This record gives sequence, structure tokens and C-alpha cells, in this order.
Amino acid sequence: MPLIMGIINATPDSFWAPSRYALHLLDDAPDLVDVGAVSTRPGAADVSEKEEWERLEPVLKEVSGRVPFSVDTTRAGIVRRVFEHFGPFIVNDISAGEDDAAMLPTVGQLGLRYIAMHKRGNPRTMDALCDYGEGGVVAALLRYFADFGRKAADAGIADWILDPGLGFAKTVAQNWEILDRLPELKALGRPILIGAADKRFTGGDTEEAHRRALKGGADILRVHDVAAARDTINQIKIQIRRASGPGPAASDSPAGCG
Repeated sequence: MPLIMGIINATPDSFWAPSRYALHLLDDAPDLVDVGAVSTRPGAADVSEKEEWERLEPVLKEVSGRVPFSVDTTRAGIVRRVFEHFGPFIVNDISAGEDDAAMLPTVGQLGLRYIAMHKRGNPRTMDALCDYGEGGVVAALLRYFADFGRKAADAGIADWILDPGLGFAKTVAQNWEILDRLPELKALGRPILIGAADKRFTGGDTEEAHRRALKGGADILRVHDVAAARDTINQIKIQIRRASGPGPAASDSPAGCG
């Protein structure tokens, strides 16, 4: 079954206000949680590494030992601090190592699991960087992650997860196209994480995005509403059972994340 990653934002300005310091999300039993301390909403300001750590540390103290977690950061220095204080975790890097040259070597040295996301620019420029030229956005993603796979191997990262970066330098149409063509990205042989929750392109219908993602083979849903995501997964499982006839559906077997 696909995994549900709950979002806890240790920020005062994240796009989805209910996710801010949302430790109550643990009560809904997500498979893992993603903790971030720097907002990536369009127009968001930069945050120093010192402030990022000061925001992260108290939240990680609450989360560590209760549920597996990832940390949403682009900084190798933050990765080292989290590892030193809390041990192994998943690094969720929206820049796929592009924002900090030390990131991939650090992750490789520490032997951590890694989420590589595609983006262009930064929160202040990304909305103007949606032209992917000949072949379009999916072809660009295929090239990008094939190249990233080589970089990861060179850095000693064997266990990485692909995130196509919905909402980051993609138009509304491009985001839906990525979801509908997810099997093409699955051909790269990596688990796929989808972060569609409450993004602008969904027009308020996060669960429709999740349905398309699940039908395309998504392995992890990064969500604000754990219960709603679980309901959507169960609905898809029922549909698959009905379509496949008697006997257990193939989707009942666990879909690991690497």
C-alpha cells in the first residue's frame, strides 16, 4: 500500500496555515512525517541556517522516536546537525543537491535515504520558469532524473526517491499532465513521492490529484490531511479489487519506499 507522509511545518509563514507546528497530525498515524522549517511558497523569504535549525530542533524532539521522519532542507549543514542529534532520517531536498554542493556527498557519507525533487529557480522566480521547450515537461523530467541518478551514484547514494516537484516551475496544465503520465516516470525504477496537497493547481481538490497519482503508481503521498489521504487510498484499492475480480488485489502488497 502507498505510504502516507504527513507534513509538519516549523514555520510561521508556510502556505497551508494548519500545517504550522501541527504535531496533532501524529494522532492520525501517518507512516512517516516530513518536517520543514523554511517555507517554499511562492514569494517566500530566505531563512538563515541558524534560524532553520532553531525552528527544527524542538519539533524534531517531539517527533523523533514516535514515527519515522524526513527533514525538508536544502542545506548539508542541517543534515549533519539532524543526524548528530537524532540519528538516521530521510533527507527531503527540494533542490536535488543543486542549492548546496556539499549536500549529495554528505548524504552519501552518512548513508541516508534521500528524496530528490525537481524545481527551477527559487520561490520568487519559479513561476516564470515553466517553459520546457520541445518535448515538454515530462521529457524534461525524464532527462533531469536520469542525470540525477548518475550524480547520486557518484556520491554514494543508493537509496533515493523521485519527486517531480508539482507546483514548482510548472503550470496548472503541466502539473496535471505529470500526474496523468506518472507511469513514464515510474520507468526510471525509483519510488515516486507526490506532493500535491493543497497546491494552487488543484483548485481545492487535493483528493483528485491523489487519485490520479495513485492510479499512476505513486508510492508516497505527502499530505496535510492524513485521514483523507487514507480514505482515498482505500477507495482506489476497492476499485482495483472490483476491476480484478475475485481474489486479493495486487495493490494490497506493500509498496516500499526504497
